Amino acid sequence: MPPTLASLVQHSALKLTVRAGEDRLDTPVRWAHVSELADPVPYMEGGELLLTTALTLDAEDPEATRRYVRRLVGAGVVGLGFAIGVNYEDIPQALVDAAREEGLPLLEVPRRTPFLAISKAVSAAIAADQYRAVTAGFEAQRELTRAALAEGPDAVVARLAAHVDGWAALYDASGAVLAVSPDWAARRAARLTADVERLRERPAPASAVVGGTDDRVELQSLGSGRRVRGALAVGTGAPLGTAERYAVHSAIALLTLTTERSRSLQAAEQRLGAAVLRMLLSGQPDHARAVAGDLYGGLLDAPFRLLIADPAGVAAGDAEPPLHVLAEALESAAARAGETVLVVPEGEDRLVVLAGDGGAVVAACEGYAAREAEDAGVVVGLSAPSGPIAASAAYKQAEQALSVARRRGRALVEHEELAAGSVLPLLADDAVRAFADGMLRALREHDATGRGDLVASLRAWLSRHGQWDAAAADLGVHRHTLRYRMRRVEEILGRSLDDADVRMELWLALKATGADTEGS
Repeated sequence: MPPTLASLVQHSALKLTVRAGEDRLDTPVRWAHVSELADPVPYMEGGELLLTTALTLDAEDPEATRRYVRRLVGAGVVGLGFAIGVNYEDIPQALVDAAREEGLPLLEVPRRTPFLAISKAVSAAIAADQYRAVTAGFEAQRELTRAALAEGPDAVVARLAAHVDGWAALYDASGAVLAVSPDWAARRAARLTADVERLRERPAPASAVVGGTDDRVELQSLGSGRRVRGALAVGTGAPLGTAERYAVHSAIALLTLTTERSRSLQAAEQRLGAAVLRMLLSGQPDHARAVAGDLYGGLLDAPFRLLIADPAGVAAGDAEPPLHVLAEALESAAARAGETVLVVPEGEDRLVVLAGDGGAVVAACEGYAAREAEDAGVVVGLSAPSGPIAASAAYKQAEQALSVARRRGRALVEHEELAAGSVLPLLADDAVRAFADGMLRALREHDATGRGDLVASLRAWLSRHGQWDAAAADLGVHRHTLRYRMRRVEEILGRSLDDADVRMELWLALKATGADTEGS
């Protein structure tokens, strides 16, 4: 520990005597400074033991002495050493009273003790404390390194928590807790997810301090590049000392190396996963299983979902690409749930994922899409449950769902929605609307002249499946009038209503343009 006023008083060679402030002798001393100025405060930084002979101070003037002591206390001076036998044979009572009033430790320095001896004692104690801190830091570094090599990141976190006499937690890039020590800190660590997410938004390396004085938490980013790969939280009851700081920096370096090594392994897994996916899509499930082995084999033995994700727009500035964020969120969900997931980037603008049906990964994707719906960071298409033999069909389903999601402005669409829902939302496409408008334009232009209501008549006739009496009743006209109008529709369009394809196209055109709602 650093030198204190008490340790200086106990130093046998200095012969110091306490005259005031006996209850504050445990205060650390950052330096010993000699000054005979009437106002030395401009040259103080705080934490100093000030040594003086009161050469320019009228130490017997109570008011002047009181102002002098107050200035020292306000500047953070931790003690005043007064040399007797130089300008004053004893410490003036006015100075003793002022020191007691302000709670400033006052040390009597005998004539035979030079100020230089006190400065040397403080300097030597500070150097010894720094040496102990460095030695302890190196020992912590060796212990953390052995833990990292022999046991992995969990052991590093546990050793670090012991070294700082507090708690520590390791997070992945999504803010999920990967390891925490001691166990009682798990709940405290879980409450920092939002802080970790904010840290991720800043370029690495990044740090932040959260919490209060009783539970001060330092957050440090992990990763060698500008992207944050994870975070380390260290909770203590006070700011970290030199030795503890060494331990934290060592843990950051070791966990970063572990993270980067994991990224290299992940890149290799992605290349293998891409090969497995290509085999599945080309109709070679047996070869895919053989290549996947134990890494992805279990995923191919149960129903899975295939999802395709595209970015909804261009990421602004230095923002992390949304597909990277989604990939990390899905991989984190799989790791927490003990599931297998196959994540394959297709260039910079597409992500293909195979995940178990009904598992945590699919749920995490749906949750991510729901959270990002307003920002529209990604657009996701999700296939129906499938197996290795039908992987190609599942890919097409996911592409179809993705196309619909993009047209509807939604973050995620499942293929089951397309199969179970109405075809009408699929008509909300600019090309379909343009076709429908072109097909019905001539009829609308005819109606605009006031010579009939051909569009409404066509709608009523098609909705009644060509039943003349029922359609005429809906319109409130005679069936002969309706027959005449349908002949005019055929003449204007140049197409026969006896053709089922023509009737289908006209009905879809009415639906696409909203004409089917007229008169309802």
